[in-house]
Amino acid sequence: MKQWISYALVLLLPAISAKSQVHQGITVQASKDTVSVRASLAEVKSNPGHDTIRVGGIMIINNHDGERDNTRIIRDKEYRNARYRRNVRTQWFILDLGLDNYADKTIYYPNNYPAYAASPVYNIAPRTAAQGAVTASEFTLIPQKSVNVNIWIFMQRINLIKHVLNFQYGFGAEMYNFRYQNNITYVAGYQPTIIRDSVNFRKNKLFAEYLTIPLMLNISTDPEHPHKSVDLGFGVSGGLLFKSRTKQISELRGKVKHNEVFNLNTYRLALVGEIGIGSLKFYGSYSLSPLHQNDLEQYPFSIGIRLLDGF
Repeated sequence: MKQWISYALVLLLPAISAKSQVHQGITVQASKDTVSVRASLAEVKSNPGHDTIRVGGIMIINNHDGERDNTRIIRDKEYRNARYRRNVRTQWFILDLGLDNYADKTIYYPNNYPAYAASPVYNIAPRTAAQGAVTASEFTLIPQKSVNVNIWIFMQRINLIKHVLNFQYGFGAEMYNFRYQNNITYVAGYQPTIIRDSVNFRKNKLFAEYLTIPLMLNISTDPEHPHKSVDLGFGVSGGLLFKSRTKQISELRGKVKHNEVFNLNTYRLALVGEIGIGSLKFYGSYSLSPLHQNDLEQYPFSIGIRLLDGF
């Protein structure tokens, strides 16, 4: 350890022509017993009793007393906390994982076929009189297999009031996997429809991906100690449908994929929220726009945990 500091000082000491000077972005200070070399991201300091190297948020301290050396590597809390106190803080590559479903507010007529045949639902999910009217149960999802994944390219937080109240926004992709319990099939066309299929599917999924911009107000209860601060965030998000497809697996047809819009809404407006302590965070989203452009009133929502809080 002492050799590392010696090498750094040997390289930089020729730049010293005064007690303190700046040379090519490096500040060197010398006193009777201490030599300190500081750059934008690193600092090397040598004292009679110990040597210190700091690189970013990591500190390496070597205490030497005669022939005995003791080296420790610790996190620089001051450096870490200063990062959280920036007026503009950016986090890159954030990963969310959760479950999704939807609140179905569609008006069905399960026991009144004439009323169903005259309703908007008939346009997207037509059934013959022998089949009977469509019901909400046909669109039931498998909750534990309907997975939501969000990948945020960045999130940026702007200080508004003493780092307690902040404005937060970002950009990323929200991906919804709606895993159907029943054997329904989306059929593309001028007027897309959803039919009852005669095949038993081992897997029956509708996938929708949105490019999304969230806008939130964030409250941090203890900005001086971010590792134990309770963070609350709430706001809205706007999304644009980027990809949509169905995927079905059965013994009769094998694996079948169709990349189509399927009457899904092109735009999405949602309420969003976050809550967490330190690096442990949970998120939620509730769509104010129905999943489909017309006929069906199904409003997706998702809840989950933030697996990766960016860097």
